[in-house]
Amino acid sequence: MFQRLREDIRTVFAKDPAARSWLEVLLCYPGLHAIWFHRIAHWLWRHKLRLAARFVSHCGRFFTGVEIHPGATIGRRFFIDHGMGVVIGETAEIGEDVLMYQGVVLGGVSTEKTKRHPTIEDGVVLGAQAVLLGAITVGKDARVGAGSVVVKSVPPDVTVVGVPGKIVRKGDQRVPDLQHANLPDPIAEVLRCIREEQGQMEDRIEQLEKMRGVEVERPRPVGVRCDFDEGSGI
Repeated sequence: MFQRLREDIRTVFAKDPAARSWLEVLLCYPGLHAIWFHRIAHWLWRHKLRLAARFVSHCGRFFTGVEIHPGATIGRRFFIDHGMGVVIGETAEIGEDVLMYQGVVLGGVSTEKTKRHPTIEDGVVLGAQAVLLGAITVGKDARVGAGSVVVKSVPPDVTVVGVPGKIVRKGDQRVPDLQHANLPDPIAEVLRCIREEQGQMEDRIEQLEKMRGVEVERPRPVGVRCDFDEGSGI
């Protein structure tokens, strides 16, 4: 047991550069405390002490802000950074060396008593406020960007961002790691392509107008502030 506790503390040091001492980690890391509460609750759950398991889980939620159902299965060296707002459902399965940030939800989309929550394989990183729904699988070493909503299974070793979540690649190369301050933005990329195509169309139209000797007043550029007439009520 003590070896497992030491491993948990070493995991914090490995995944959070803000950790400075063993005492600080023991006293000030609710994500770590939530995992310890869950281990007790999960043991009770497996031994059919369901009410006691739910009560321990509820106490863990009260003290840490992390809600983990006692039926969830969690592997070794799992770390929840900050933790507040994390929700992990009953049939969720989490592998080893998984890193999860605050606000992540592993939720279900069915009321049937079957496997209805996500399976997270080894080495996955789940960004802040990511929501994963249903009995999907997130493959080994995959990355889910902050604020993404994932409703379909994710293959190994890719980065998923957006709503709904989409796999992001750079050319034929997969994005190697999740950098929360420098994530690709698929919406911004689409808008950039639209602006480029619009510019090309405007150039062609202008050339045709010059060939035909047509003079047309150009519309006001996007982003220029419009001054409304006085008395317009706007």
